[in-house]
Amino acid sequence: MKAKNIFKSASILIILVITCISISSCNDDFTDLEPIGSSSYGNFWKTQEDAVKASNGLYYYMLDEDMFSRGFMWYINASDDMITGRIKAYADNTKNFILDGNESGLKWMYPQSFKIIRRANDILLKVPSMDFDQNVKNRILGEAYFMRAFHYHWLAYHYGDDKSGGIPIITVENMNDPGGSFTRPASVVENYKQIIEDLNKAADLLPLVTQYADEDKGRANKDAALAYIAKTYLYWAQYDSSKYADAVLACDAVTNSGSSRSLFKVGNNNPYEDYRKLHSNLSNWSSEYIWGVDSGIQAGSKLPGVMLENKGWGLYNGWGYYQPTEELYEEFENGDPRREVTILKFGDEFPYFGVTKEYQSINSLSGFQFNKYMYEYAEEDCIGKDVNSNGDSPTTTYNVPILRYAEVLLIKAEALIMQGQNGDTPLNLVRTRVGLAPKTNATMTDLKHERRVELAGEFADRHFDLVRWGDAQSAYSQPLHGRIHSDRSNPNSPYTIEEVWPARNFDPSYMNVWPIPNDVINSSGIPQNKNW
Repeated sequence: MKAKNIFKSASILIILVITCISISSCNDDFTDLEPIGSSSYGNFWKTQEDAVKASNGLYYYMLDEDMFSRGFMWYINASDDMITGRIKAYADNTKNFILDGNESGLKWMYPQSFKIIRRANDILLKVPSMDFDQNVKNRILGEAYFMRAFHYHWLAYHYGDDKSGGIPIITVENMNDPGGSFTRPASVVENYKQIIEDLNKAADLLPLVTQYADEDKGRANKDAALAYIAKTYLYWAQYDSSKYADAVLACDAVTNSGSSRSLFKVGNNNPYEDYRKLHSNLSNWSSEYIWGVDSGIQAGSKLPGVMLENKGWGLYNGWGYYQPTEELYEEFENGDPRREVTILKFGDEFPYFGVTKEYQSINSLSGFQFNKYMYEYAEEDCIGKDVNSNGDSPTTTYNVPILRYAEVLLIKAEALIMQGQNGDTPLNLVRTRVGLAPKTNATMTDLKHERRVELAGEFADRHFDLVRWGDAQSAYSQPLHGRIHSDRSNPNSPYTIEEVWPARNFDPSYMNVWPIPNDVINSSGIPQNKNW
């Protein structure tokens, strides 16, 4: 399902209009769910084409700038891996954990996720009784279950815990209840139960990605459902350690699904090239790519441009956010090719618009830039071929990943280690792919290291890793550092290591979750997370 085509089509415009009617003119308040009764809505659910248009509408907010371009990344930016690259008050307040719920850049993810949940509920209500091809119907229902679970997954762990409660659960059964009547379950565990239930249904209904035609590969697939079952069980295990065993089984289900899952390799025994091309359009729909943002030169995730040097050295409109720290750079082992693929430091050579450039930056506050998303900028004619010609919408042909098979292997390794079992095999698959020596009797320290360096700068969520491991308070009590060069225009100028972000006060008694946007609190009547 190529974003450059499907999100420009009339079918999306139609489903947006229809869905907005069904949720009271797309009001940001997810609880403003008027009873469905308009003639437009009632006349829509007639044909297979209608149902397909509805399923297309489930993916609309995957492309939204405030979702998987920046939105959720502002929370990940709170980690020790990166700093905010430009002055932006709400970004700084997020990183410093001094939020009041009114932050303009953080208010969209919650209501927009619930819009997709509503669209999924509409499909689950209407499609079962429609008369059309059963295989297509199964796929559409599977997509609805998956996308409902996917958005609940992001809402649940960001805003729910066992102290303030979970996130209101809205399904077909209660979706037309009066606005303001929804309540929070006592614990986020109730959300995890619902997510697992939906994902199991999705896995039963969805095809493997290898069974899709090229134009449909951006749709939800069986492995994505199985992988999110594994990740949800991993997060659930924070409250119930028995779920580690379930996470292992779910990881094995991904491996054995029949889609030939494996880590991406070019095949010439060059670990650097393997990892470099993994983070490029060459790995789209590869054996490692499980789920992400279907992207192209017209639409997709803007994250590559968001992380590019501000103004792109005069050649492209990079936005200059999310810059790596010295602490992340030093976390890599010597000889680990992932370091150079992940991070550019002053003097590093890289291809950019047809020339070999040495990295320098007059803008970087840390002296580093993320390199993972740079591959598509290499060729002289990349604009219009691999890069969006509109620098205000800096998408590329790289389908920015949200969950990769490498993370599935690391989930399995962690779940095994946490049960007192040996997690060496899955962990070492990740290590040996990049030419590093395998670990023997790997510990949680080894696992934490491997997750950090393998998944740095991605949506895997380093911040929440620190939270669920109980490491956030100690990690954030230390300042973050960068390399401050004497001449920022000279890639070979000397540098000193200096503090670029002060130590922060993180209180795990309530900061393990984020404040729900006040717009939602005020319109829905649900209680705010405690102490925010």
